[in-house]
Amino acid sequence: MARGRFFHAMDDKGRVSIPSVLRNELQEKDERPPFLTTVLDSPAVGLYAHEEWLEIEQRLANVSQMKPEIASLRRMVISGAVEAPIDGSGRILIPPHLREHAQLERDVTIAGVGSRIEIWDKARFDEELGSIRQQGREVSDVAAELGL
Repeated sequence: MARGRFFHAMDDKGRVSIPSVLRNELQEKDERPPFLTTVLDSPAVGLYAHEEWLEIEQRLANVSQMKPEIASLRRMVISGAVEAPIDGSGRILIPPHLREHAQLERDVTIAGVGSRIEIWDKARFDEELGSIRQQGREVSDVAAELGL
């Protein structure tokens, strides 16, 4: 279960260091390279352990081909997915199309959010947290429903 927030700088080539605690978790789940793809509802990139990503692709493959929303989902998420090998320095390369989707600048926030790791532009992540704080009552109600 990925958790925590970490702040790093992305280099000019689009490489960012994955914190060792998250990197170790990814590698414990699967020795094969993780996958990067778009996060649909946010300007962020999602990083998934290899096997977890293949399970998501399989679930999407098993859903009706007749629903246009499913086709759109596949088009956005699967076509944007790339393997992201972790290099010897613990970095991954975020390709240009994903950097553009997430509007990534130099400073990034790497957030473990459970089943995936999200990579955000730091300023946009800070804005997102501010927005969540403004929705405090609604978020508290959902937490209460979940028994948290």
